[in-house]
Amino acid sequence: MTRLFVAIALPEAVRERLARMAGGIPGARWIGVHQMHLTLRFIGEVDGAVFDDVRSALELVQAPGFDLVLDGVDHFGRRRRARTIWVGVAANPALGHLARKVEAALVHAGLAPESRRFTPHVTLARLRQTSAERVAAFLGTHALFREEPIPVSGFQLFSSQLLHTGAFYRVEEEYALAPPQTPSLSSTESTRIP
Repeated sequence: MTRLFVAIALPEAVRERLARMAGGIPGARWIGVHQMHLTLRFIGEVDGAVFDDVRSALELVQAPGFDLVLDGVDHFGRRRRARTIWVGVAANPALGHLARKVEAALVHAGLAPESRRFTPHVTLARLRQTSAERVAAFLGTHALFREEPIPVSGFQLFSSQLLHTGAFYRVEEEYALAPPQTPSLSSTESTRIP
């Protein structure tokens, strides 16, 4: 059995900037720089036949590339019992479109539909019995966090192996997106001479 998820890999420079945010919350388990990504769809454990079906289905996903902007920090869980701290993503219809295409391809391959709403984010830390005051202070300190646009030209199928030192991720397949769409010029604009 292989544990799988579909994600967008982040450039190393971006992951390193995110990793520098780690600290200030005793007891937090900060995500390693090599584990940071933006999950499009968690799949879970599958056997070899389903693995092959997933690979084939994702090859059929067609969507344009786009720019992604990491924007702000937040948490999952209640304020007094935060479970996860994450960096969010600025509103992005192209990202939502890609996530829906991936979901449709996986359902077509026989996987059960995802029951959770897609909330694009990059996990920074997992929390357990962490001080609500420290979480609030971290969120306040990084409230204005915003990255420069990151060009996204593809997505990846990852496998995940849980080790005693943490999860180890491996790219199983890479899938290219079409060149980003640009607004078309009207015929009068395209023939105008400056």
